[in-house]
Amino acid sequence: MTLALPARFTALLRSERARMLLATVVGASIPLGFAPFGIWPIPILALAALLLLLEERRPGGAARIGFAFGAGCFLAGTYWLYHSLHVLGGAPLLLALLLMLGLVAIMALYSAGYAWLLRRLGFGRFTSCLLLAPGAWTLIEWWRGWFMSGFPWLSLGYAQIDSPLAGLAPVLGVYGVSLACALTAGALVACRRGGLLPIGSAATVLVTVWGGAALLGQQTWTAPSGAPVRVAMVQGNVAQEDKWDPAYLYPTMDLYLELTDEHWDADIVIWPEAAIPALMHQIDDDYLPLVAARAEASDTEVILGILRREQGLYYNSLLSLRSGEVYSKRHLVPFGEYFPVPDFVRTWMRLMDLPYADIESGPQGQSLLRAAGLTLGATICYEDAYGQDQLTSVRAADLLINVSNDAWFGTSIAPHQHLQIARMRALEAGRPMLRATNTGITAAIGPRGEVISTLPQFQTDVLVVEVQPYGGRTPYARWGDTPAILLALLLVALAWVADRRR
Repeated sequence: MTLALPARFTALLRSERARMLLATVVGASIPLGFAPFGIWPIPILALAALLLLLEERRPGGAARIGFAFGAGCFLAGTYWLYHSLHVLGGAPLLLALLLMLGLVAIMALYSAGYAWLLRRLGFGRFTSCLLLAPGAWTLIEWWRGWFMSGFPWLSLGYAQIDSPLAGLAPVLGVYGVSLACALTAGALVACRRGGLLPIGSAATVLVTVWGGAALLGQQTWTAPSGAPVRVAMVQGNVAQEDKWDPAYLYPTMDLYLELTDEHWDADIVIWPEAAIPALMHQIDDDYLPLVAARAEASDTEVILGILRREQGLYYNSLLSLRSGEVYSKRHLVPFGEYFPVPDFVRTWMRLMDLPYADIESGPQGQSLLRAAGLTLGATICYEDAYGQDQLTSVRAADLLINVSNDAWFGTSIAPHQHLQIARMRALEAGRPMLRATNTGITAAIGPRGEVISTLPQFQTDVLVVEVQPYGGRTPYARWGDTPAILLALLLVALAWVADRRR
């Protein structure tokens, strides 16, 4: 027996257009599950609604519904790209809209492919809800996170950072948490079919997933290592529209030095991404040596974001002043730090006074930064969204640091989403994370992903914290995404076997 939907609702859903419209609305609700809203059940319920909308659809119709679902999600969840590209980036309105909608369309293709695959493989039985749908969703989300540079933003697992499912993150990572979301959504849909076997199976899945996550959440995977250190993170709050104006160069340099002068008692001082708005070789020859001398006198290490030119190539880097150690960003932002366009488009961008020169990706296997006797796992800007890429540094690091310039996002939801991603990295690694940003959100994050302290956005200030280094490895730090992906593949394989036996 199947639990019937209301008759009026069922009649409405006979129209594919109605299903697509509803899928768009449901997809657009997903960002409410992420920061700053944090209504974490919404993404799970939205995915369950998508599965219901796909019922009795042919593969082509299902793909259109999936596309509408993904378009709604990414249009509502990444609308801030318009502000970054047009308002602050100076891109012409039509170009900004083209780039933003192009990204939305590409992201929607993933959910379209997911929906097509489900219907092509015969989705509709309760075993498909419990096996095929969760496994395929996780694989598609993982693929989206790395294919052609990847865009892992709005992966469902991030929304669960404050839910019981967060206990899975140190074991299976964010994609393991996404798998748990998809299993929950599939179980809810399976329950609608009625009958002892579907309801009993769904209940077993729910108890296993949520009970297991709650138990794992009580497990401690890493432990304090060494003495706490005092860290000062400087939030200069330089407006993005002023940041690269040559008239603001020296005032900005003075600002960071003045803010730091009050905190030479700290063991480590961190300035944000590209804190000094100039190439390293263009800065006054006396400035960096002056900062380094004051740091040396107080036995403080200053780590600052800066752009470098080396052998004619440009790098977005972190510089440890006293030791001279450098980390250069490896995962660059398309159309922000490099431009995958033909030469004639690059020429046009130059004529329109738009950015057109590429920043180079830093080499693999860079040495980790060291400060105050600690090893630091560093990331710059949104490369902290790629957990798998950071495993080598995480395994050796005592602390994680991230520097960013989220001024590009204005007052939108993006800085809150970015902080949520950083929290997931800390939880996966079982390490504290220190985030120094230009306009916010500057934050200290604990080894369980909890926010210890933050500065208000758009406030010039310094966040000072005592932070405890941690040692040891979480299961995720050892094995990365592999277990979660193998579990997803296993579910898909079991669904195929069940279908063959049927």
